[in-house]
Amino acid sequence: MVLICWVLSSASLLRGAQQPPVSERILVSNSRTSLGTQENLTASVRAGDLNADGNLDVVVANGRHWPQQNFIFLNQGNARFNQVWLLGTNQSTSYASEIADMDGDGDLDIVVGNDMAPNLLFLNNGHAEFEKGIPFGSVSSVRSLTLSDLDSDGDVDVLVTCRGRQNYYCLNDGKANLGIPQPFGEQSDSTIDVVVADLNRDGFNDLILANRDQQQNFVLLNDGQLGFDQKIPFGTGKDETRSVAVGDLNRDGHLDLALANIGEPNQILFGDGKGGFGKSKLLSDSRNSSYAVAIVDMNQDQIPDLVFANAGQSNAMYLNQGDGTRYAVSQFGSSEARTYGLVVEDFNGDAYPDVLTANSDALNWVYLNRPNRNFKK
Repeated sequence: MVLICWVLSSASLLRGAQQPPVSERILVSNSRTSLGTQENLTASVRAGDLNADGNLDVVVANGRHWPQQNFIFLNQGNARFNQVWLLGTNQSTSYASEIADMDGDGDLDIVVGNDMAPNLLFLNNGHAEFEKGIPFGSVSSVRSLTLSDLDSDGDVDVLVTCRGRQNYYCLNDGKANLGIPQPFGEQSDSTIDVVVADLNRDGFNDLILANRDQQQNFVLLNDGQLGFDQKIPFGTGKDETRSVAVGDLNRDGHLDLALANIGEPNQILFGDGKGGFGKSKLLSDSRNSSYAVAIVDMNQDQIPDLVFANAGQSNAMYLNQGDGTRYAVSQFGSSEARTYGLVVEDFNGDAYPDVLTANSDALNWVYLNRPNRNFKK
């Protein structure tokens, strides 16, 4: 079975473009690139070399509101995931999983965020075998986890977003002991995603919040002491933003934002280098139902591109034509799938990033990055 990839040709998909450029790369899949044969309520996939064999393995977080089993898929090379191990002995209402060396021992650990159940930290023994999960944080309506050295002390901290409840972060002592939850944002924020980046170039990590439920999105500027009281709004003020990604899309030296929205066009906000935004770019004339976005150079031209995960419509790759305002667009995956998340990494070792999708009530797939035979310069 081959999953079809379409190249968009409608001029309505790119504002102001009479004939959209043809994509030079496409994303394709086949029956050998699914993650197993089970259709779960997958909300998150993440990749890392868990067993130190040089191949990127995958952690799959399942369940959302309903307890299901989480899994580890071991990559045998060339994007062949022929071994699957259980992550934990109990089923969980998992919305998020992240991978990092949390205890400083040189191997990759796994952090899992659960909806209205304890979040768990799984420590790796170096062979992709994980001890019983260690609870951390507070039980809440968790929607995403972000791992970052928030306090710049050399270890990885955990930020937790919660829909309609208080977001918080837990600082790591360097030995995987995660401290008392510390709040950020407003108590009733419906934050689905948070990204850590120094938007105003003052040397401190700021927080970029993607909020839904018709709430205002915000940049929370760091005062240098983990105070995030200064807020810069972005978006319309009544957005349904599920995901945000950060990168210099127009190559002016300032960080820009790409927004994945529900019920409205996806959008790029071009940064001014001070934590605010100037020009913007709508990525379609139609309403989207996008659940995740990533900024990655997909065609190795040293220019960052975009990949969107969509629900009820095909996923999409946008190849940046140079200035962040014009893109060659191609679709991949089923138009009927609900893709909650994605990870963009080189799974088969050919130096081009591939895309792994997290699908609800459907198989999860690796889409391999291939040349488009119809492309002509």
